[in-house]
Amino acid sequence: QVQLVESGGGLVQAGDSLRLSCAASGRTFSHWTMGWFRQAPGKEREFVGFISSVSSGSMTYYGDSMKGRSTISRDNAKATLYLEMNRLTPDDTAVYYCAADARASGTYDYWGQGTQVTVSS
Repeated sequence: QVQLVESGGGLVQAGDSLRLSCAASGRTFSHWTMGWFRQAPGKEREFVGFISSVSSGSMTYYGDSMKGRSTISRDNAKATLYLEMNRLTPDDTAVYYCAADARASGTYDYWGQGTQVTVSS
């Protein structure tokens, strides 16, 4: 069973940076495509970006929401995914979720519980 636990959220000011982490259980973390999503109050879940498996070159792709202001990385030895966010604005306030495509199915099979990020103006 795959478990994902996000951490690193909190209250920050506009313009600040923040790094979120997602600790994963499972021995084959490096084989998984990992994604970040967010959901603001009253809005639909929004794609932030993903990083592919190591065998696929750990390629990253970003959605429009944080393109140019975020960096996704992974530490396979620690089975941990990261989301570095810069120049945060109040519009970035949301619950941030990590997700795993652990079966190479093209869909995210496992989700974390989310971590709250609040950006004050």
